[in-house]
Amino acid sequence: MTLETRNTGTHGSLDNAELNGFHKRLALFSSGGPFLDGYILSIIGIALVQIQPAFGMSALWSGLIGASALIGLFLGGAVFGSVTDRIGRKLMYTIDLAAIILCSVAQFFVTNEVELFVLRLLIGIAVGADYPIATALVAEFAPKAWRARLVGGLNAMWFVGATVAAFVGYALLHVEDGWKWMLLSSAVPAVLIVIARTSIPESPRWLAAKGRTEEARAVLRKTIGPDARLDDLPEDQPSGGSVRAVLSKGYLSRVVFISLFWTATVVPLFAIYAFGPQILSLFRLEDGNEANLGSGLINVFFLVGNVLALLLVDRIGRRPVLIGGFLVSGAGLLYLAIAPDASTLLVVVAFAAYAVFNGGPSILEWIYPNELFPTQVRATAVGLCTGISRIGAAVGTFATPWALANLGLSATMYIAAGIALSGALASLLMAPETKGRDLDETASLG
Repeated sequence: MTLETRNTGTHGSLDNAELNGFHKRLALFSSGGPFLDGYILSIIGIALVQIQPAFGMSALWSGLIGASALIGLFLGGAVFGSVTDRIGRKLMYTIDLAAIILCSVAQFFVTNEVELFVLRLLIGIAVGADYPIATALVAEFAPKAWRARLVGGLNAMWFVGATVAAFVGYALLHVEDGWKWMLLSSAVPAVLIVIARTSIPESPRWLAAKGRTEEARAVLRKTIGPDARLDDLPEDQPSGGSVRAVLSKGYLSRVVFISLFWTATVVPLFAIYAFGPQILSLFRLEDGNEANLGSGLINVFFLVGNVLALLLVDRIGRRPVLIGGFLVSGAGLLYLAIAPDASTLLVVVAFAAYAVFNGGPSILEWIYPNELFPTQVRATAVGLCTGISRIGAAVGTFATPWALANLGLSATMYIAAGIALSGALASLLMAPETKGRDLDETASLG
């Protein structure tokens, strides 16, 4: 597949370029990481239905297996974001998926909880590494008018992956040793994605920031057009690839804001995904198949919410989409806490409200960190914020089966609602508005 563009009418900077075929291919190939993330984290919830009796698994090990990939996400994001800022986006763009393929295949042959835990930890590390790599590439190529939709759209693919996983798991649930095929299946899309990604070049912003100006210009000519130019980089950019640099010059407050709202988004989300069938069964969906199918349908509502948020984020702005999303999604969880014995219809409506309005905070997990940090430390910042949020998500996922067993369904949902509503408060106090601004401008502290 050639990267040459036919759009010879493109003039000006990357921020003002016209959307072309390369941008679309880049976004599609980059979305493979979140697709795999959603797939891998969601299918384990269904696979555990078979794994628990097969291994005689305790509640402790069930929580550890459910949280293992999230622990890996913390390690992968925190470590490899900095590596990506130092050695570039392109190399890491394929290595991480190769690791996912190998570990996915190896899951088929596990014989105990420890082996499965280790492999899912390694998969999580690879997925965590992909977050800062893929989002930085898309943000650094994307035109200003399309940046939020292209970057935020990556997160929508998380829910596509989760939805596909739900139905794949549902189809394999009654197959003997179906859990092995469920866990192996993530290797199939990973192979296709890693092949497609080999055609993507290095980020011209990263090349220019490293003083490799001629290489940056060559990439621009191939991907944007013969007259495209790279905006001048700010003179006060921090040095690349350092967590210390991310926490300097006033960027600490941005790390705090992103980490708070991202954690508030993913803690209830991942807990519900990892244990969706079990949670739904407690809402009087007694038939196991009905609970699994209901979990898959809720995934569709999450995807719808992401699409709606993408349509609104450049119309009404980042802040309203974020704050409003937290408020309504939190209200949905609060209703489930107050009325755990409600009718099936009302339970579905409340879950749907949570899922749809969670779309705003979800897409902004990807948009804000890439807009609020400069090229030299963008991947480091995204990786750091990813890691911090996943600490909370891992704790929440690990604690969910314990909370359901010891605190009960209502108390567990109250906790989830409180976390979501705390995200609304943090966003009200700290969220900036970046709609319609150039990437270097949104990253500036001025």
